[in-house]
Amino acid sequence: MSEEVEVVVAHHDCATLRVGEVFLKIDADQTRTDVEVEAMTLAPIPTPRILWHSPPVLALAALPGTPLGRLGEPSGASAAAWVAAGATMRKLHDAPLPPWPGASLDERAAELDRECAWLIANNVLPAELVTRNRELAEAALRPWTPMFVHGDLQVAHVFVDGDQITGVVDWSEAGRGDALYDLAILTLGHPEHLDDVVAGYGRDVDLDVIRAWWSQRSLTAIRWLAEHGFDPFSPGCEVDVLRAQL
Repeated sequence: MSEEVEVVVAHHDCATLRVGEVFLKIDADQTRTDVEVEAMTLAPIPTPRILWHSPPVLALAALPGTPLGRLGEPSGASAAAWVAAGATMRKLHDAPLPPWPGASLDERAAELDRECAWLIANNVLPAELVTRNRELAEAALRPWTPMFVHGDLQVAHVFVDGDQITGVVDWSEAGRGDALYDLAILTLGHPEHLDDVVAGYGRDVDLDVIRAWWSQRSLTAIRWLAEHGFDPFSPGCEVDVLRAQL
């Protein structure tokens, strides 16, 4: 019996298909794929096994387990699994820096300016909601010590089996960056697990900065999500995160 082809995600930038226990990532941007391959090679934490790479396709072995959670849905994972996710991120952040840069402070600030202006000019969100969250987001835009970061650590990108982390996927945004950005993206929409992640991380962190990254990420993601077929207005997603911040 032949394997069925499952479309995991597909949008203007790239697509991911699953055929049995193999994931096929198709991306016309070779730079993103090169970063993903090298990041998975360098990262001292579990990642998918690279089966083969023939641009524009990257074939990866499926990870055991299930995602730690999904934005907009309650997480079915245990508190211990969230603690383990924090410990895994600490191991990544303590690793030697990758040789390529990540998004800079100036780039993050410019992105925030641009997206807030667009949200207000197009009446996507009430100006007061945008303005207040932008004020909160400013706390994240401060100098940071660069660390090896995943860069897009959505909760669905972390796989668990019981209380153990089996791997982290989607490394195309990896580089040098703010460690608290990773922790913020992991807990976006799941603030009830922030204490678990921090406990596993095992290092004092500024919770106000993590919450500031929640505002920054949500404000800057809305346009991209809408233009690529996702709904940031879905319950528990980016717009609800902005509202909860107030």
